[in-house]
Amino acid sequence: MKKLAFACLGLLLITGVSCKDAKKGQEGEATTVQAASSEKFNLVKDSTKVSFTAYKTTEKLPVGGKFTTINITDSNEGGTAMEALNGTKFSIPVSSLFTNDATGTRDPKILEFFFGVMKDTELISGVFKVSGDDKYSIDVTLNGQTGTIPLNRTVIDENNFSFAGIMNLEDWDALDAVASINKACEVLHTGPDGVSKTWNEVAVKADVLLQKN
Repeated sequence: MKKLAFACLGLLLITGVSCKDAKKGQEGEATTVQAASSEKFNLVKDSTKVSFTAYKTTEKLPVGGKFTTINITDSNEGGTAMEALNGTKFSIPVSSLFTNDATGTRDPKILEFFFGVMKDTELISGVFKVSGDDKYSIDVTLNGQTGTIPLNRTVIDENNFSFAGIMNLEDWDALDAVASINKACEVLHTGPDGVSKTWNEVAVKADVLLQKN
């Protein structure tokens, strides 16, 4: 009987220790999961860069430029970088246009004869969107119209991303503005074939940096 009692007591002790160890293990796992889920991403607002490439002549010669001021008007916090970017709203003063033209004549012409003939063009505004199947786009408001630009993503590292797409200006009813800038720059937009042309499409690019909290 004594041997049986000791055996039962030993079994109870082993079971108690095992349960405590298992509970400790579960608590450790829960702590790890909780720590991982508390990690958040935020957009570094003043690091965002927006550039574009327009095209002239029938040979489609590129003319590059950028906007030096990007105002982030609404941004989010997310468990991933893309969650943080989704829904980010921005506005760009067109007066911050910069094309690095040595003559100093190109930027004033674009402001007057392109943006100047549009509606409500003091600012270009928009919102960045991420859909559930990892598709990216921006809804851009320009010339009183809102249109969508699908984007391709390039991952620089876990905090740095680049997005690129094509803006077809007819989607913003901006063909009059295209004709206006083409007339103002007729000679400069004329190629060897004698044809003056300004293309309706503009390649756009945005570089963004996020920080992890």
